[in-house]
Amino acid sequence: MVTLSNDQLTITLAAAGAELQHIVRRDNGLEYLWSGDPAVWGKKSPVLFPIVGGLKNNTYTYNGNSYTLGRHGFARERVFEVLSESATEVVFRLTDDDATMAVYPFRFDFRVHYVLEADTLKVTYHVQNTDEKTMLFSVGAHPAFKVPLADGTGYEDYYLDFNHTETAGRYPLSAGGQVELQPIPMLEHTQQLPLKKSLFLEDALVFKGLASDAISIRSNKTPHGLTVAFAGFPFMGIWAAKNADFVCIEPWCGIADNVAATGELADKEGINQLAPGALFERTWTATFF
Repeated sequence: MVTLSNDQLTITLAAAGAELQHIVRRDNGLEYLWSGDPAVWGKKSPVLFPIVGGLKNNTYTYNGNSYTLGRHGFARERVFEVLSESATEVVFRLTDDDATMAVYPFRFDFRVHYVLEADTLKVTYHVQNTDEKTMLFSVGAHPAFKVPLADGTGYEDYYLDFNHTETAGRYPLSAGGQVELQPIPMLEHTQQLPLKKSLFLEDALVFKGLASDAISIRSNKTPHGLTVAFAGFPFMGIWAAKNADFVCIEPWCGIADNVAATGELADKEGINQLAPGALFERTWTATFF
């Protein structure tokens, strides 16, 4: 385990999956991250790479060959190298090997950089193409935040607060986990979405191209909450396991296959293309109060 700490926050992380394990504010002692109860959902904040979401039939085609790759890719199941570490930041690295090449035929250097800055956790994904051909990939976050957060409050005492007024439909998921082609109404000229566990009985709320680039978890019954800022991430997933005491705010550079997907990786919605030797970077932050 790696522990980072400053005057305001202490966080712990595991090299397995480069995954957050705890986020605690030092002044109030509150834990902001889901417990990872394996009876409900055993993850806490998986890193999604080299795909986000699921593939149709868990397969894709590249250069005439077919490959099998599970939901959200393999990074969350791999042990990362701790490349550098200090009191307030750490860099984890994952590179290609025989196992990754068998399911994803690209050479890469993928780094996840965590930094504490006052009451904010800054997370940067660095994707470098170390191959001689264009690299096709997606990357995304999946942090699960504890709700209810403060003692004496309940799940439905909290709401999501978008930093811009939204009129946006959510894209439902098919039984196979693919994104439907047409959205259904969800946010109607509002900045708030009240939290209730029934929201997630049909899986995640998937949004494309929100006006907002920050979403907060707030309550009128406690001053404590958090804000996730995600400029540069075109897709957003909001999810919780059925009847679970958390909510995931998931900035994505990529999205699950839609129901009309051909299976060709180059044609996949939201896929990123990276030239040989090039570097792709995206940063999201979480501020805790």
